[in-house]
Amino acid sequence: MIITPISGSLGAEVSGIDPSSLSSEEVIGLRSAVVEHEVVFLRGANLRSAQQLALGDALGGAITFPLFKLLGSEEPTLTVIEDGPDSPPEADEWHTDATWVAEPPDFAILQAQAVPERGGDTLWASMTAAFEALSSPMQRMCRELTVRHDNSSFIEGIVRKSPEFAEAEDLDRRLRAAYPPVDHPLVRLHPESGREVLFLGGKFMRRINELTERESRSMLDFLVRHIDDARFHCRWRWQAGDVSIWDERSTNHRSAADHFPQYRRIRRCEVGGDRPIGAPVVAET
Repeated sequence: MIITPISGSLGAEVSGIDPSSLSSEEVIGLRSAVVEHEVVFLRGANLRSAQQLALGDALGGAITFPLFKLLGSEEPTLTVIEDGPDSPPEADEWHTDATWVAEPPDFAILQAQAVPERGGDTLWASMTAAFEALSSPMQRMCRELTVRHDNSSFIEGIVRKSPEFAEAEDLDRRLRAAYPPVDHPLVRLHPESGREVLFLGGKFMRRINELTERESRSMLDFLVRHIDDARFHCRWRWQAGDVSIWDERSTNHRSAADHFPQYRRIRRCEVGGDRPIGAPVVAET
């Protein structure tokens, strides 16, 4: 296995392995690489659907996406995201996936199936590096805070705009009932690396519980602007068949919307999931 870093804070290209047929040692090595580099890329992997799910199972268990579980599916889910002239890209904001559930995913595996001639890159931000760049007083404050997450923006942005869900009776109410708002620590202790990370969920975040509404809005706005700093980023220019695997616990990601109205199709599965544990509050000396 050859691991080649591609940016200063995070990201590496992995070569020398066949992701459709990994030995147990290669699985361990690949998982370790994802935790260490936070996102890895396999150029031209060209996984079939079953192979992508099998890779998810090997890395911790491909899961059923919460929406499909609500609709009665028990099978691990491959979700397809398509952009084009009639479906403008909507993921051009920093986020990590499904923080509106009590146990958000550990990893995600994405394969590019159709890529535009120009644009359409995906960016990742290291939430480890972003936390480390904060001043010590700001770090101490963040460790003491929790954030309320809910699925309102998911319902508005995905469910209500997708024809495939139009006939599902009372789906808005059922989603809110099955997945009520959940509180997560603003600073998460990574269960494998042991490092502290900012745990931001983009539009899934409603407010910081311990602050006033005005304070919460100002604080979240500051943190979202903070992770816009390019020193925390890596960027991948897709080719059809490329696969990325990223740590949902220690990154945010966004899809550059600069390819509109060109066509772009990606296929993703989520892996694992656990309850975020807050970083210990460090007493002042």
